[in-house]
Order: sequence, then C-alpha cells, then structure tokens
Amino acid sequence: MIKYRLICKDCKTTFDSWFSSSAEYDRLKKKKFLNCHNCNSLIIEKTLMSPSVFTKKNDAKTDKQIKKYKETKKVILKYQEFIKKNFDYVGENFAYEARSVYYKKKKASKGIYGTATKEDLEELKDEGIEIKLIPWIKDNTN
Repeated sequence: MIKYRLICKDCKTTFDSWFSSSAEYDRLKKKKFLNCHNCNSLIIEKTLMSPSVFTKKNDAKTDKQIKKYKETKKVILKYQEFIKKNFDYVGENFAYEARSVYYKKKKASKGIYGTATKEDLEELKDEGIEIKLIPWIKDNTN
C-alpha cells in the first residue's frame, strides 16, 4: 500500500488517498476514476509528501491521528443513521428516481439516497439536478 497526498488543481483542496501501488494510481487517473471530493473535478495531481517514520517521539502524533479518525468516523456514522431514518433508500436506481422526482415533479414524502455511477452523477449534474456526495462507511465495530 502507498499513500499519496493529492491536490485538486481546480479548487486547490488537498487530501490523502491510499493505493495498492503507484501503478494503481496511474491506472485510476488514466481511467478518470480520481476526483475531488470538494468540487468533483477530475484534475487531480500528486504532491510532494514526506514519509511517515514511526518512532517513540511520533507516538503522540499517531495517537492524535487515531483519535481524529475515530471522531470523524463517529460523525459520519451519525449522519448515516440520520439518513437511513429520514430518507428512502433506492439502491442502484438513484439516477432514475432522482430524475423522476425532478422532471415529474413527483412529490416525495422523504428525500432519497442510493448509489450511482460516476457517469450518472455527471449527467444528473449536467441536467441541473442537485445531488450531494457523502462518504458511506460500514460500521464494523463490535
């Protein structure tokens, strides 16, 4: 596994991402599967990043990173719980259902959530249908 610091050339957002190898990064970039979580731009580049070397001195930093990760995960899981309770899950039919609501002025008692391909999301955006991407993680804690 390799971790890269990436930057969006459009909005200048930086973020880290893990890849199985540098070749995997190149393959995903070529297929345009890398996008900015902030503006959805495909203009993503690697930046310089110093390696993390773990020593006794770095243990406090590592503990802070673990604590921050756990807090972030907890917040995401709370959002997911809210969404599950207050929105209708439409699965892989998200693009179809979003168009139904938008074009047919279908009154939905709840909002919808589900999954869609990157192409579907781009088409929805081009059609003027407002969507929001959120991270979705599995809660596999015991």
